[in-house]
Amino acid sequence: MNADGRETEHVEPRLIAQYREAVVPSLMEKHGLKNMHQVPRLQKIVVNIGVSEARDNVQMLDTAREELAMITGQLPQVRRATKSISNFKLREGMPIGVRVTLRGHRMWEFLDRLITVAIPRIRDFRGLEPKGFDGSGNFNLGLKEQLIFPEINSERVTKQRGMNISFVLTQGSDKLSLDFLKELGMPFKQPAAAAAARN
Repeated sequence: MNADGRETEHVEPRLIAQYREAVVPSLMEKHGLKNMHQVPRLQKIVVNIGVSEARDNVQMLDTAREELAMITGQLPQVRRATKSISNFKLREGMPIGVRVTLRGHRMWEFLDRLITVAIPRIRDFRGLEPKGFDGSGNFNLGLKEQLIFPEINSERVTKQRGMNISFVLTQGSDKLSLDFLKELGMPFKQPAAAAAARN
């Protein structure tokens, strides 16, 4: 609702239209799919930040929570240890990180910002490694620092934090999901470049 009391229209995220109008027909043709429901759909994006220092300094947990909220536009949940590990001085129930699960429009808007703004700001970026697929068509992406997101003010950052971003897709093989994410604009390394980087 806007200032004069009228309902505001929700603008459809750009990538939803791209998925419907370009990605679906392209993947159906490329993979010989007979039904549009065979094309993978992005179900959710889960963003995790581990905060090992939280057991000694709860302020570090609050800072990570605040930063993740700014990056994703959604209030994170606190992740807690599910069991005690004496070697790490970890007790069951201790906070160990923060997590956000994105769905719907907020998920698509985050993905758009990730592709068009954040990933291009990675230092010496040469493309994403496609080895993050799990065998079931889901993709895990590790990022080394939160500063690639423009929502984060570098002058206020007290600690560089990495994060893991999981893309959960429906009914996809790794190859189909890779092509799906490429069609949306995810900048993966070309096979030749990826092989050269490993040698």
